[in-house]
Amino acid sequence: MATAIQKITLSSARDIPFNKLVLSQANVRRVKAGVSIEELAESIARRGLIQSLHVRPVLDADGAETGMFEVPAGGRRYRALELLAKKKRLAKTAPVPCVVGDANSDILVDEVSLVENMERAPLHPLDQFRAFQAMRDKGMTEEAIAAAFFVGVNVVKQRLRLASVSPALLEIYADDGMTLEQLMAFTVSADHARQEQVWATIKDGWQKEPYHIRRMLTETTVRASDKRAVFVGVEAYEAAGGVVLRDLFQSDDGGWLQDAALLDRLVAEKLKVVADEIADEGWKWVEAALSFPYGHEHGLRELVGTTVDLTEEERATREALRDEYDRLEAEYAEADELPDEIDARLGEIEQALDAFEQRPAIYDPADIAIAGVFVSLDADGSLSVDRGYVRPEDERPAEPEGDDAPETDGGAGHSAAPAVQRAVVTVGGQAAEPEDDEDDGVKPLPERLVVELTAHRTLALRNAVAVHPDVAMTMLLHKLVSDTFRRTAPTGCLEASVRHIFFSAQSEELKDSAPAREIAERHEHWGDHVPGDDQALWDWLSCLDPGTRLDLLAHCVSFGVNALFERPNPYGSGVSQHGLDVRLSQADRLARATGLDMAAAGWKPTVGNYLGRVTKPRILEAVREGAGERAAQLIDHLKKGDMAKEAERLLADTSWLPEPLRLADLDGGQAAETPADAALPDFLTEDGDEETPLEDEDDELAAIAAE
Repeated sequence: MATAIQKITLSSARDIPFNKLVLSQANVRRVKAGVSIEELAESIARRGLIQSLHVRPVLDADGAETGMFEVPAGGRRYRALELLAKKKRLAKTAPVPCVVGDANSDILVDEVSLVENMERAPLHPLDQFRAFQAMRDKGMTEEAIAAAFFVGVNVVKQRLRLASVSPALLEIYADDGMTLEQLMAFTVSADHARQEQVWATIKDGWQKEPYHIRRMLTETTVRASDKRAVFVGVEAYEAAGGVVLRDLFQSDDGGWLQDAALLDRLVAEKLKVVADEIADEGWKWVEAALSFPYGHEHGLRELVGTTVDLTEEERATREALRDEYDRLEAEYAEADELPDEIDARLGEIEQALDAFEQRPAIYDPADIAIAGVFVSLDADGSLSVDRGYVRPEDERPAEPEGDDAPETDGGAGHSAAPAVQRAVVTVGGQAAEPEDDEDDGVKPLPERLVVELTAHRTLALRNAVAVHPDVAMTMLLHKLVSDTFRRTAPTGCLEASVRHIFFSAQSEELKDSAPAREIAERHEHWGDHVPGDDQALWDWLSCLDPGTRLDLLAHCVSFGVNALFERPNPYGSGVSQHGLDVRLSQADRLARATGLDMAAAGWKPTVGNYLGRVTKPRILEAVREGAGERAAQLIDHLKKGDMAKEAERLLADTSWLPEPLRLADLDGGQAAETPADAALPDFLTEDGDEETPLEDEDDELAAIAAE
């Protein structure tokens, strides 16, 4: 027969007047450090007594109840009630909810007091974060929440920020999958998708430190201490719609500016305003950029200006500032730390004195008319204006002496007043002059644009060579034979190598172009098969069939193709004019051999890659060549921005290409064999008795190009 389970009986609950309660001497909570009675008293006053006291009747010597009750469990609550009673905020006879235990129980009072404190489970931090979030969602302000729980407003902001992390990451934190410090690091960004992406990247790795998480979440942002942000100002950036990421858990040096493109635009606009103001001084040109490379003024003549003397009033002001600075320094010389107001005042004086020392120089108007100015940013975000540089092409010709010297309008000893001119302003390498002042002539293409266009062509040539192993073989053999027959002292064992040429200047769309994608896919395909060991690589290559070996050869050779335009340097560093001519001539030869057509390779003229970077006459010329005279007449009255957009639409399906992307005319000098090839053996420079199919294709392509 089954034994019946004995049911337990719970102690009864009743209200007992506060003055009938006494704190039990058996209460285990004796240490008062870290125990806040005042905050609990305020909580009871606000919310009432949420948890009852556990009490037992006090017995006299005969074992009879005295009417008093001792409190073994709930001593902190009892003291809080006692404090409220002393402040007359609680009546001494106010009923207190109590659970009354059996005075004759076998369970010791000490055990009841101990277990009441030991079995208390602390609230998981995530539950607190979510509770704060729920209260704010129901209308409580952050200040009200802080006041209700006796914490600072910043603590509430931190808890709310933690609750705003991706729900997926919060669940991982709830299951002890990440630490609280890691969760804090994720609050830097509000992008849940990016948070989850970063966690997926690091969760199985060894580098999970909070600083690493913060760095990954802010790698595409700009620090508020960056010179661009200092120059523009965080307030101006936010006024333009920019978002600033902040870290509420540690010093973030002002945070991170999320929209780098917006910041760069604001920097360019502000630099343009400054450059225009300086241009009004009469300079021939003004170049503005974030920074200029080391030695950018090399080859330019620097003007020597004169500094205007200080007025008596300015001298007196400077001396007064120096005296004040010396007095303050002497007064606080023994202080360990300067007061904030004194430190700020010393900084103001230093800036004022520095302004007296950095007074702008005065230049001859005739010199200003042929010279220019560099405008950039210093490392601290302050503006740097470097005036007075003359380019070699702007130098005035030497004047004849004696009777042959022409008379000047200003009389003997005076130079003619320079003609009024508008400075050519460039910001970040791009022309920033007003479009309405463009002359009617077709100006040469900007050098950077030519470099970017030839980068497109180089990448397309690489892709074309890689899929034409016969051309790649000829190209490599050409290199080997040139080195063998034309160099008097070859060095090394073989010195036949391919150097991967990288592009210093390129448009943003280059990496997403069709040739770039095809090259990347082909490289990834070969990379999956190429052994890493040297001997294993040799054995693998030896076993490849001839067709596969040619394909691999073509892929490797293609990375050495360099059809880039760059400014020739007659002084030996870089490429010479002759070297550039040979490079571009050979690039045309490769294009014909591979049948490369840049339009078929995916290049189309857009506002970003060409039309918005050239003058209005250039735009009209492009439309006239690609879409006809009538199309050009339809847009010739538009402003430059609208003209470029319409030109992009009109040229979209025309296969029009700018000069740097076209094949050179066979009848012109560019397509002719260069003198550098004259010394090659006859079997590489002369045609045989019979034309090969490749030569037939060359002739056909050349005829098409000539047409």
